[in-house]
Amino acid sequence: MAGAAASSSWLIAWPDRISSSRRRNFKSGAVAAAAAAATAASVAAAVAVEELPKSSSSEVPVENLVIIGSGPAGYTAAIYAARANLKPLVFEGYQAGGVPGGQLMTTTEVENFPGFPEGISGPDLMDRMRKQAERWGAELRTEDVEVVDVSIRPFTVRSSEHEVKCHTLIIATGAVAKRLGLPREHEFWSRGISACAICDGASPIFKAQELAVVGGGDTATEEALYLTKYARHVHLLVRRDQLRASKAMQDRAFNNPNITVHFNTRVLDVVPNDKGQMAGVLLEDSSSGIRKTLQVKGLFYGIGHQPNSHLLAGQVELDEAGYVVTTGSGGETSVEGVFAAGDLQDHEWRQAVTAAGSGCMAALAAERYLVRNNLLIEFHQPKQEETKKELTSEDVEMGFDITATKHKGQYALRKLYHESPRLIAVLYTSPTCGPCRTLKPIFNKVVDEFNKEVHLVEIDIEEDPEIAEAGGVMGTPCIQFFKNKEKLTEFAGVKMKKDYREFITSNK
Repeated sequence: MAGAAASSSWLIAWPDRISSSRRRNFKSGAVAAAAAAATAASVAAAVAVEELPKSSSSEVPVENLVIIGSGPAGYTAAIYAARANLKPLVFEGYQAGGVPGGQLMTTTEVENFPGFPEGISGPDLMDRMRKQAERWGAELRTEDVEVVDVSIRPFTVRSSEHEVKCHTLIIATGAVAKRLGLPREHEFWSRGISACAICDGASPIFKAQELAVVGGGDTATEEALYLTKYARHVHLLVRRDQLRASKAMQDRAFNNPNITVHFNTRVLDVVPNDKGQMAGVLLEDSSSGIRKTLQVKGLFYGIGHQPNSHLLAGQVELDEAGYVVTTGSGGETSVEGVFAAGDLQDHEWRQAVTAAGSGCMAALAAERYLVRNNLLIEFHQPKQEETKKELTSEDVEMGFDITATKHKGQYALRKLYHESPRLIAVLYTSPTCGPCRTLKPIFNKVVDEFNKEVHLVEIDIEEDPEIAEAGGVMGTPCIQFFKNKEKLTEFAGVKMKKDYREFITSNK
């Protein structure tokens, strides 16, 4: 990234660089709620049903059901449990376990989920599921679960901010993207290397460039196809002598003139230029041993996922690949009252609809367990009052107000940069970026804590690509902080709330 002076100079001449037709005003307001996420938790050793040891403390209220994780499995379990008046508590996750909201947060178009004949984006589908769970009374917490203890009943679940007791537990912590472990992987992560084409493919540094994707399955093939929307050409690097993707995906890749498939190819490292930027990747032909450098500006991983079960090892039965072993149709595990759903226990099908189905079955099985053991406490739904539909931003013409805290678009950024004495946080997002949807509501809450002391401006890199390019943005989400026309720092990706709070407190 460029230094503070270089990074901020583009805004000084900004009015001359932007045509009047592209200057827009946006009313301040909260950014759309995001789908959030999956996290693994530590679970204690299995106990026999007849033992059912009791907790030594009865002072803490006991929840009927706690759900750890989100995605199709977690949210569907929450919907069914809430409709059954269980009032489930859902820990959606924040950072642990990969992209919050599950793998659908990095999926462009979901064309095989029932009920959407025109298809729907993965993040939009997660948004709808989340809102449906909330509507029926599920309590959602965007926190990482750090410890789960099922050795004593009721179970104990401890997150980064709370500790609760529960009679039943559904674990839907999903999986995370695997990495290659290249020598320069850490150095170039989010600076040319990405595990999410959906999140970063639209970034200015990748547009009209040659890019590479590693992998031979459906994930890699889908990412390669998606990147052809932005790249000049895409190279699909396959370690084996054939693709493992479905026949339909293989046909789409082979028939796309903007994709070249390289078989028997291993990626050894990133090759930088004299400016420290990615210039290519070092490859090795696994059959001949010949090495060569492929000139590309970006490397995207599509090599599969690892189930988020490492904290369960030795406590709930796992198979050799690390997936939770279930013993019944309702996701029952080796610990009575603990259920698993979604990709955490499915190494064969791994589809959104099968994950949702397993979440449904786990919720129903948890309800039956509560009834069978006389543990159920019902929470009846309050009567829903009819609310008037509010006007959207498209319904009225909006004006810029410098006294407001939150803004959107390049016009607001130019005005604030030149006129505001406050600390300015510029949040760069893209429409298909799942982590962006996770970060936005969380960062908005942090900004709310500093109302009238900071400005927040959201920049959509697809609507305002020249702003992102001038700012040196290499991926989304990204937050840059400015004050007195100087860039102070940059946060790439999703960080902890305390990191944002500490920086704002020190620089407001």
